[in-house]
Amino acid sequence: MSMKPVRDSITALAFAGTLALPAFAGTDTPKTVAALLLDRLDAGQYDQAETLFDANMQLHVPADKLKSVWQSLPPAGERGTPRQFQQNDKQVVQQTLHRGTTSWTVAVAVDAQGKVSGFFVQPLAQAAPPPAIPADANYSERDITVGAPGHPLGGTLAMPKGNGPFPAVVLVHGSGPQDREETIGPNHVFTDIARGLAAQGIAILRYDKRTQARPGDFASGDITIDGETTDDAVAAIKTLSTTPGIDPKRIFVFGHSLGAMLAPRIAQRAGHVAGVIQLSGPARKLIDIIPYQQRYMAKLEGKQDDPQTQAAIAGVERDIAAIRGNAKPDDQVMGLRASYWRSVDAIDPLADSKAVKLPMLLLHGDRDFQVPMEDWHTWQRAIAGDARFTLKLYPTLNHMGIAGTGTPSTAEYANPGHVDAQLINDVADWIKAH
Repeated sequence: MSMKPVRDSITALAFAGTLALPAFAGTDTPKTVAALLLDRLDAGQYDQAETLFDANMQLHVPADKLKSVWQSLPPAGERGTPRQFQQNDKQVVQQTLHRGTTSWTVAVAVDAQGKVSGFFVQPLAQAAPPPAIPADANYSERDITVGAPGHPLGGTLAMPKGNGPFPAVVLVHGSGPQDREETIGPNHVFTDIARGLAAQGIAILRYDKRTQARPGDFASGDITIDGETTDDAVAAIKTLSTTPGIDPKRIFVFGHSLGAMLAPRIAQRAGHVAGVIQLSGPARKLIDIIPYQQRYMAKLEGKQDDPQTQAAIAGVERDIAAIRGNAKPDDQVMGLRASYWRSVDAIDPLADSKAVKLPMLLLHGDRDFQVPMEDWHTWQRAIAGDARFTLKLYPTLNHMGIAGTGTPSTAEYANPGHVDAQLINDVADWIKAH
C-alpha cells in the first residue's frame, strides 16, 4: 500500500481506527472469544479453533492452514493485556504475544454473533526511533502541523540551511496506518528519503497519516480513499506553499505505493504542483493486484496447487466481484466497507498519470513482489515516447526501495536497511532539472 504485505497464510485484518463500543450480542464477550481462540491454538486444537470462525473465515483459513501457521511460530509464552476497540461493525481484540525470544501482535475481530470474522498476526515491530540528524548536517528539522484547524496532523519539515527559496517535496504514505517516518519493521523509509534529499538542498515535509494519528476521525466508519490519504496530502502541499523559504512554484508530490497511485490525483486537486514522483506505484487498479499477491505467497509456500488455498483465492476474487457488483455500500468486504473499496477502485493510475500534464518520475525495484514487474512493463508500453515521463528501474531493490537478495518475500521487511542512495540521488537530480 506501502501496499500491505500478504501476511503468511492468515487473513489480514485492515484497521481504520479506534471507535466507540456498541453493545455486543454474543453470549461471550469479544475478549473471551479471543482468549478461547488463542487457548485452542496453543493447545493444538485447530479443528476446535476453526469452529469459532464465521463461514467466510472457515473458507479462507481452514484448520490445516491454522495449524501450518501456528506451528511455524516460536513456543507459546506470556500474553499481554488485551485491548478492545471497534472496527466498523466488529469488535477487535488486540494484544501482544511473547513467544520464545520474540514478540508478536495478534488481532481478533469478533462479529455481533460472537464469531471470529478476522484474524491477524505479525511480528511486533522493533524499530528504534530514527537517529538525530548529524551535528554538521547542512539541513535542520522542525515540527510542523498539517491539516484543517481542529483536525491537525503532526509532521516534520526537513529544511536545507541557507536563504532559499528551495524546491520542496511532500511525501505520501503507502496503505494502512503509517507514521511520518513510514516505519516498516526496523526501517524508516521516509526518514531516509527526507534526509537524503534535504542534504542535497531540497525541503521535505513528512507527516503522520490520519489513520495512524487520529483514528477517531473515522468514528462513523465512513471512510474513503480521499479521506484516508488524498485530502491530507493536498493540505500538506498548501502548508508548504505558504512556508517561508519554500519556492511555491517548485513543489513536488512523492508517493510510495498507494501514495504513488494517488500522487497524480493529489497533484491535480492541489494545483500549482511542479511534478510527480512515484515509487513502487502500480499501473493497474489496486484491487486487481490482490489476487496476484495471494498467488505469489501461495507459490512461495509451495501451496499453489493446494485445493484449500485455491478456494481461498477464489473467495478473494468473489469479494472483488462483489465490490464491483451487487455489494451494498455498508457491506463488509475484505475487512472494510464496500464503499471504501469502491473509492479505491475508482483510481486508475495509468489514466490519472496521463491526464495530469506534469513531468513524472517513476521508480521501481526489480525485487518488488507487491507491485510486480508486470506493472512496470505496462508503464513502459503505455507511456513510450511521452517525454513527460522518466523511468528508473533498480535491479536489487524491493518494494521499500531497499536492496536485498534471494527470493523476495515479506520476511525481508524485518531486516534493517536503508533506502538506496542512488535512488535518492536520482530523485534529487530530477527535481533540480525541473
